[in-house]
Amino acid sequence: MIRIAVTGAAGRMGKTLIEAIAMHPYAVLAAALEHPESSLRGADAGELAGLGKNGVLIVTDLAEVVDQFDVLIDFTTPLATLTNARVCGEAGKSMVVGTTGFSPAQKSELDHLTRQVSRCMAANFSVGVNLCFHLLDTAARVLGDDVDVEIYEAHHRHKVDAPSGTALRMGEVVADALGRDLGLCAVYGREGQTGARDRKTIGFATVRAGDIVGDHTVMFAADGERVEITHKASSRMSFARGAVRAAVWLMQQPAGNYDMQDVLELR
Repeated sequence: MIRIAVTGAAGRMGKTLIEAIAMHPYAVLAAALEHPESSLRGADAGELAGLGKNGVLIVTDLAEVVDQFDVLIDFTTPLATLTNARVCGEAGKSMVVGTTGFSPAQKSELDHLTRQVSRCMAANFSVGVNLCFHLLDTAARVLGDDVDVEIYEAHHRHKVDAPSGTALRMGEVVADALGRDLGLCAVYGREGQTGARDRKTIGFATVRAGDIVGDHTVMFAADGERVEITHKASSRMSFARGAVRAAVWLMQQPAGNYDMQDVLELR
């Protein structure tokens, strides 16, 4: 059995991860964490997730339980993930990282801290979304510079970063396939007299509303036709199952940085 620790265990994603672990035949919840100011320290993680008591109590310091797990699943914030990566790196513990919103400097620090462990990091752990990444690469290579590329994404009102990490990754996949630098060709929203569209740009549109789990559409629009590749998530369980699948897979891998394309053998 793979022993898994979950950070943000009392949050929406944390509870779903705990449920997904309970459903997996080769995984077990070994530790559950919340932020240092949490009033839930000592609460039963299984009970918080609505599964009934499982004896795993919420702690607020990863170092307290570092000997109790094999791999940490972290869907929190960049600063919290970096703190946890330092502990995991020093203890030789694997990590599954679903946190988004890292600055380039923070991403570089994360790479340094986890250089000697196996780590799976992805903008989205849904199997369907990762299949879409694969399809987007194919579509961009076939359609080339004869189309305008626009990316639309929608999430719940509580999401704090925009565009989503998944939308940005979709943009990176398309840009790489077209030989472009997303940092130079991305357009984030439009307003006023913008002038005619530059075909070499990749546009992003963002919606934050209600309880939308996650919608993403990439449009390849030409004169007379358009191709749209869409993924809609109706439950966080799709992300959680993928993250647990990645955690179990990591236990068979040497130290290195991986993503869901590796887990799903889509390279």
